[in-house]
Amino acid sequence: MNHSAPQDIHVLIIDDCPETLRSLSSLIRSAGMRLSLVTEPRQALQRAQALRPDLILLDVHMSQMDGFAVCRLLQEASLTRQIPIIFLTSASAVEQRLQGLTLGGVDYVVKPFAPEEVLARIRIHVQLARRDNLAAAESSEVHPQDPDQIVLHAAMRLITQQLDAPLTLAEIARQVGTHGKKLSSIFRQHLGMTVFAFLREERLRKSQQLLADSHLGIQDIADLVGFRSAANFATAFRERTGMTPTAFRSRLQDERRHPSE
Repeated sequence: MNHSAPQDIHVLIIDDCPETLRSLSSLIRSAGMRLSLVTEPRQALQRAQALRPDLILLDVHMSQMDGFAVCRLLQEASLTRQIPIIFLTSASAVEQRLQGLTLGGVDYVVKPFAPEEVLARIRIHVQLARRDNLAAAESSEVHPQDPDQIVLHAAMRLITQQLDAPLTLAEIARQVGTHGKKLSSIFRQHLGMTVFAFLREERLRKSQQLLADSHLGIQDIADLVGFRSAANFATAFRERTGMTPTAFRSRLQDERRHPSE
């Protein structure tokens, strides 16, 4: 592996209490690496797009916006989605570690930690990222994306992933780092519909896909797209499509057996 010199590595710390990382920050600098700091989580996406660091150290528990919300936005932006993220947190719960890794974090370090260990992890993940993302880095966009578009795409992805247990508007907004009124405005401006109209459309799209491409029963599909019962699902489906889920599936099966000439 072709190792880069330490001074070629740029680390961005996103933490609203940076004084707790003083020893780690000193060690990173003494190792010859560049270090940038963001203490306002709401500025993290803009700063990360501008700086394009080699790695991000991201605190989970912050006052304005938690690290998971910041991570969602970083993963949606083309300029930052390839940057490895190491979560730093005092929470050691397995659920939180899994959430961080599922969102795209490459590592999860629990406080208190040994700064030397974190430095070693930084070096490892930067080398892995440079090896894996060389082609992607050369073809990536050169201009930051519209922040509202990034929030929109993060919210759309979150809604689609949570169809079986739909979130409230406030919870969706919190998990993408904004508030309900702002998120509603973004959806109306960019999609011409409300957040919950998008949820309804996604439920319909997913249910049609499952009816067409799986052998799941109607109750199982209802559960997967967030309906309390098969009856509620059938009623909503019929209102939108003019036919029951069973009739929709039967029609698709007939069309596949007897395709038009």
